[in-house]
Amino acid sequence: MHSRARFIFNPHSGHNARNPWLLQRAREFIAEHRLDASVVPTEHPLHATKLARRALDDGCDLVVAIGGDGTMNEVATALVGTPATLGLIPCGSGNGLGRHLGLPGPGKGAFRALLAGHTRLIDTGVADNHPFFNAMGLGFDAEISARFNALSTRGFTAYARTIWRTLFGYHPADYVIRCGDQVLRSPGFIVAIANSDQYGNDCFIAPHARVDDGLLDLTVIRRLTPFNVLPLAERLFTKRLDGSPSVTRLRAAAFSIERDTPGFIHTDGEVRPCGAQIEVKVLPASLHIAVPAPLRHAPETTTAPSPGLATTPLAVT
Repeated sequence: MHSRARFIFNPHSGHNARNPWLLQRAREFIAEHRLDASVVPTEHPLHATKLARRALDDGCDLVVAIGGDGTMNEVATALVGTPATLGLIPCGSGNGLGRHLGLPGPGKGAFRALLAGHTRLIDTGVADNHPFFNAMGLGFDAEISARFNALSTRGFTAYARTIWRTLFGYHPADYVIRCGDQVLRSPGFIVAIANSDQYGNDCFIAPHARVDDGLLDLTVIRRLTPFNVLPLAERLFTKRLDGSPSVTRLRAAAFSIERDTPGFIHTDGEVRPCGAQIEVKVLPASLHIAVPAPLRHAPETTTAPSPGLATTPLAVT
């Protein structure tokens, strides 16, 4: 079966802005393997969603996002519930979903992985009608996303600096969180709901989360003080957050979150205004995504071969 592909390139994504050669690399990859594909750059926020929908109208069954989590979110939003597959060349500042799925970065085999034709069917989270595929958050989470998105310089160092400058001046709100028959009333410095296990940069906000279990993982960090900030940071990067007395963790298919006033949330790092009540739910098995071949000693049951990109007989290097 022949595959038609569309590559959507965000020139403003952190890695892409510093490495404009990636646009040319995408075009060379298409020419080298004689693919029925084209590459188009985004021109403004939310443009990637429009380009992805246009790709579906043009008969593309693989739509590749070349950018960070925001670009991934925009492209994937158009593909939810369709038979088309999302390809991801992760080149943003955090690359949370890419890291969770083991996707290689630019220059490390990211393009070649698309030729293998392996896909996974993963869940989609929806917060206040906004899809997310990695994580959404309220409180300090959303505040940092808003400040980080306004920076002219991206990357892990800029992200860490933004966190440090905001850390002790932020005051947590009070939340009422419902899931099923459970009701949690708590202050929340961070209230995060994750589909994958991490924000990005191997910062594990939901260490045991899986993208294909039909559930979302909620993490509440109640307060941050000069005494617990370093132990919590160490736990975030060593997958031991569940053992902290400052953290509450819940897992469910849907959450209802109430706060005193309207404010912001973020979905995959993109900041959105929202009311005082936020409904969050999962859409199980709703997005096809291209992934590297599964390891032979640990096969992934949700990974299946697909036709991949049709090429002429060429050696793939």
